[in-house]
Amino acid sequence: MQYNTCHASGSPISVKAKSQTGRLGSTSAQENGRGATYLRRLGERVREGRARRAVTRKMLAQQSGVSERYLAQLESGRGNISVLLLREIARALRLEPGSLLQQGPGPAPELQQATELLRRLSPEGLREARQLLLDRFAAAEIAVRRQRVALIGLRGAGKSTLGAALAGSMGVPFLELDRLIEQSSGLGLSAIFDLYGQDGFRRFERRCLEEVLSQHPRFVLATGGSIVSEPASFERLLSTCFTVWLRATPEEHMQRVLAQGDTRPMADNKEAMADLRRILAVREPLYAMADAILDTRRQSRGQSAAALEQVVRPNGRI
Repeated sequence: MQYNTCHASGSPISVKAKSQTGRLGSTSAQENGRGATYLRRLGERVREGRARRAVTRKMLAQQSGVSERYLAQLESGRGNISVLLLREIARALRLEPGSLLQQGPGPAPELQQATELLRRLSPEGLREARQLLLDRFAAAEIAVRRQRVALIGLRGAGKSTLGAALAGSMGVPFLELDRLIEQSSGLGLSAIFDLYGQDGFRRFERRCLEEVLSQHPRFVLATGGSIVSEPASFERLLSTCFTVWLRATPEEHMQRVLAQGDTRPMADNKEAMADLRRILAVREPLYAMADAILDTRRQSRGQSAAALEQVVRPNGRI
């Protein structure tokens, strides 16, 4: 085999070797590019996770024990290089990186195969697959679920006002999950978060939801805006209750909360509206999983109440 050579500083360099070096350099650049893309997407997922749970970076730092500075780096796409190394190990093992970080035993082989099958489906296919699973294994008949109405949506959606009116019309108890959590814990919501963190609040939330389901065959329930961010609790709600998303614009949510005398959304937060828009955008696909969506935009309280009753009781009765 012949090599064309040139001499630089007295050292022969083959054309073939140059070509290989160029290809290796190109491959390395591609890998670096993919790594940068991965870290950027990881940062986006962290930001989306915070928005979904309405958690500030400061709150996340306190709950996780990770500094705000590192969280800022992570969210900006400049995460620690060890994240990329873990990804490469998972790739070599043909595993998802998250599976290496799971606590306890790994998932059953059947779950892994089912996950791979679902991963290949389109969004429409996923919705159909989920409904089939609910119909076969989990969800109660819709006629049964209509006995238990759960209202979801952001603060200011009208869950308390409209929920109380609907419960009065139906002759069933009206319950507010946040108030039940406070009664169960003996603490206000802020104190629960301060003492027990996000995980502690979720435990109280799930316990109170299960108590409501076991103690009341019929009710109207106003849930907290973030319950959709807790997959297990939200799935339980969807499979046992007739869920209605009370939908409004971010501006209307803010105006209604402030009209109630609650200034917390604006307190010490110049980005309150931007944060609210981000939270709503991230949660919208989850809220949209409800059985029904009631658009309360530019509707009076009376109009919304009448529309809600028609959605829940289309024939005037359950």
